[in-house]
Amino acid sequence: MTEPIILANARLILEGEVVTGSLTIKDGVIADLAQGADVPKGAVDLGGDYLAPGLVELHTDNLERHLSPRPKVDWPYRAAIMAHDRELAGCGITTVYDAIRVGSITSGGGKRYGKYARQMADEILAMRAAGHLRISHHLHLRAEICSETLIAELDEFSASDGIGIISMMDHTPGQRQFADITKFEAYVRGKNNLSADEFAGYVDFLYGLQAQYGAAHEAATVAAANRLGAVLASHDDTTQAQVATSHGHGVTLAEFPTSVAAADACHGHGIATIMGAPNLIRGGSHSGNVAASDLAARDRLDILSSDYVPASLLLAAVRLGLIWDDLARGMATVTTAPAQAAGLQDRGRLAPGQRADLVVFSLLDDTAMVQQTYSAGRRVF
Repeated sequence: MTEPIILANARLILEGEVVTGSLTIKDGVIADLAQGADVPKGAVDLGGDYLAPGLVELHTDNLERHLSPRPKVDWPYRAAIMAHDRELAGCGITTVYDAIRVGSITSGGGKRYGKYARQMADEILAMRAAGHLRISHHLHLRAEICSETLIAELDEFSASDGIGIISMMDHTPGQRQFADITKFEAYVRGKNNLSADEFAGYVDFLYGLQAQYGAAHEAATVAAANRLGAVLASHDDTTQAQVATSHGHGVTLAEFPTSVAAADACHGHGIATIMGAPNLIRGGSHSGNVAASDLAARDRLDILSSDYVPASLLLAAVRLGLIWDDLARGMATVTTAPAQAAGLQDRGRLAPGQRADLVVFSLLDDTAMVQQTYSAGRRVF
């Protein structure tokens, strides 16, 4: 048994409203909530700062950024995981689904990438079990449809790994995220220093991979999600037909639909739409696809993901609150909604009995600044 911690004189972000009050933590869970600005003896006075559930991140490439801080530079797995973990804690993220690529390309011209998912998963699971991580880590397998080794790599995972999410990724140029192939060219050539001829050969190689493996890899990914008991997500759906196919596969999460038509179709099928927080902050997609703010205005944005900028998650949730004139609703896109979509019933809300995963933040105009983060009642930032 531990002594309770009382966080008082806070603006509590509840479901549907923001009220001034206090919250009591005991044994890693929320024990009590009370309204009023009183600061009991021994309590932590938050001075009117906001107190919200810890943020839940379903899709982030941040771990891979730490693994390869520069092109062709590799970083030790354990060091990368620790840096990633501490960075997220400082951004108010208390639950993360670490996105790990499955499916490799080891032949052909242009960009190649090798297998790493099984070893990385083992490191995360071991560090989690040993208590070395500050926040709650779960596994998200990013299945690269346009690859050579996807089925073999998926087969290395079992139900005992506790895979939370599997997403179907098809980055073949000329469709989905890179419908505008000039955007793909700028991205790939800039990152990999390819000549125009090398890029053209690489595109032809990718088309060949998709033609050879696409259908089999898609079917294998759906089967793996069923076998592993994971939530199945689509990625970059663009057309109504693609969404209908996703729905038929049992997809319940749509990561970054690229068009209004796709987002409308997701809504019609009851598929939760995830949009990128950087898209919202920047005012548009870096790939030239639909703006997150446009979907928010149409009530087609359910969940935010930090994608490639962890600090964007809280910032964007606050901006959404301003767009909707409802801070509680904006914050729900990074707390309640992603927790429910991932099947986590013990977090994402400020309520007695929930995990004491919490973030304390203040506002500088419309910019959120994290002041404190708690994971299961322990202060981690």
